[in-house]
Amino acid sequence: MREVFVEVEAWRAAGKPVAIATNVKREGSSLRPLGAKMAMTTQQEIAGSVTGGCIEGVVYEEAQGVMKSGTPKLLHYGVVGDENPWEVGLSCGGSLDVFVETLESPGWVEIYPSLKTCLEQGQLAAVATVIAGAGLGNKLMLWPDGRTLGSLGSAALDEQAAEWMQAQIAVQETTWKAFTLAGETVDVFVDVFAPLSRLVVIGAVHIAIPLVTLGKALGYHTIVIDPREAFATRERFPHVDELLTDWPSIALEKLRPDEGTYIAVISHDEKLDNPALAVALKSPARYVGVLGTRKKIPLRFAALRDLGVSDEQLGRLRAPIGMNIGAVLPDEIALSILAEMVSAKHGMPASGNL
Repeated sequence: MREVFVEVEAWRAAGKPVAIATNVKREGSSLRPLGAKMAMTTQQEIAGSVTGGCIEGVVYEEAQGVMKSGTPKLLHYGVVGDENPWEVGLSCGGSLDVFVETLESPGWVEIYPSLKTCLEQGQLAAVATVIAGAGLGNKLMLWPDGRTLGSLGSAALDEQAAEWMQAQIAVQETTWKAFTLAGETVDVFVDVFAPLSRLVVIGAVHIAIPLVTLGKALGYHTIVIDPREAFATRERFPHVDELLTDWPSIALEKLRPDEGTYIAVISHDEKLDNPALAVALKSPARYVGVLGTRKKIPLRFAALRDLGVSDEQLGRLRAPIGMNIGAVLPDEIALSILAEMVSAKHGMPASGNL
């Protein structure tokens, strides 16, 4: 939704009806992931896409009918064969299901204001939608703290779906699942709306330079914090999004790390690192790692306990930082750190470290 949000808001402000098409199932390769969206009006306005261009035209036409009838529709596309070359299909192989609905539907009307707030404030939430079976188009929104809004059609389905949605929030993965209740099967798609990913680097050291470069290539909003102004300069970090010279722990508190925040503590100076780690580990940050040797981990943990960090919070710390890929050079170490962050993003357990 984030990729079409600006256009959708402009269209809604102008009083235009809006349809949303979402990738909800796929087999094989696809140029766009599950959850990818295409928004449309009745006036030939389009934002976003569901493929690389294979089916957008027919999806737009289907959306016009959905906006007229108000009834959502699940579309299925596969590879076009020689027998029926006139059909619309995918050129990249596999199959794709696209769910088309109008923002004027009861489900969207109920949850949209709350979803808008989440998108604007970078909050983590999930929205489940019935895409096949009874209650087509019904929606249930869920927050990490267990709060819900809306319904998929029954208390029993809501309870089962909410448990599943919590698991998907934990790994921040969009997917679908079939539920069977009283002999009836209902397909439910869950869209996980994660905050924008931020990479926060404590320490403007040499490793931080390639780490910021690689992080930006992966789409992170990059932030470097170091009170040593001789290190934290625009000459050394010309492409970083934010360069802060506050004390790291104070700067982190101001940044308010959330579930989309990845923190690499690499100054190798304990008076900078440990207070920052204490703030990071007490926050809901998605990833916290620290540079250092394995033999000094017990001393690090003791110092953090003195700063009020619990054993449960210490269990979240990736120490030493980075995946074990045999990295030696600064660029290689930066790559190992980013690899571990990507692993954490997708809910993978910690593996071997440097």
